[in-house]
Amino acid sequence: MTTLINGKETGQKIQQQIKLEVNALKNKGIEPCLAVILVGDDPASQVYVRNKKRTCGELGILSLEHKLPSQTSQDDLEGLVKKLNEDSSVHGILCQFPLPQGLNEERVIHTISTDKDVDGLHPFNVGLLATGKPRFISCTPWGVMQLLKHAGIDTEGKHAVVLGRSNLVGRPLSILLSEKSANCTVTVCHSRTKNLASVTSQADILVAAIGRPEYVTADMVKPGAVVIDVGINRIEDPSAAKGSRLVGDVAFETAAEKAEAITPVPGGVGPMTIAMLMANTVNAARIQNGLEPMEI
Repeated sequence: MTTLINGKETGQKIQQQIKLEVNALKNKGIEPCLAVILVGDDPASQVYVRNKKRTCGELGILSLEHKLPSQTSQDDLEGLVKKLNEDSSVHGILCQFPLPQGLNEERVIHTISTDKDVDGLHPFNVGLLATGKPRFISCTPWGVMQLLKHAGIDTEGKHAVVLGRSNLVGRPLSILLSEKSANCTVTVCHSRTKNLASVTSQADILVAAIGRPEYVTADMVKPGAVVIDVGINRIEDPSAAKGSRLVGDVAFETAAEKAEAITPVPGGVGPMTIAMLMANTVNAARIQNGLEPMEI
């Protein structure tokens, strides 16, 4: 029988650990603080920011929200980031992407202090990850690794195939899977990979992060594989109450028939991403106060 890897349950366990750590820091006079920048009025971004703010409140992390109009200039946006860099009461800075047209996301990432880069996207922190000395790890890849760990998935010597090569998920996750803590043999592929199904069907652990709804079908899955679905896509469905529903990058029903374990969408990787953002924020507060990062 296929095991459902429950990210919501795992995320809540990690959040309980984080809450205890937040209380311990407050007893030392340290209040972890996350500043979130939202530019424009993209509905999806507003939902993500609202969820992050709610989770901060539940864990006792101070959340500062900076809402800017869509016509904000690059200089003004970067000016706000620099101001937050200099504010010692702010430990983590997150700029919600995507930004409105005309604004440069890469420049914003480069402006965020490497000590406050809780999204783990600054080239300095990516470099630390690549050299096996990670400090802030991009939240979704770290969440995937925690899911595998808490689900008791044996990664030693396994062939992991990561479908997707983004700087946000695919690339950092391929590094994490190849580290000695996981010891996977890793293949990175994408939509232009020749004979893609023949590659993915060799995977003991298949991670789908390609951003296309239900792209991974059953013929792409090795019998007995562990399937991690990073995707989250909204598709039209007249039978659904809202006329649409959320699906991942994997055709769940048919893939689940072949997999040994699989993550659902929603309720799989998504809750882990927010949990690891909270962990990065707490670790930023610890590091900036001369303390070692907490162990998850």
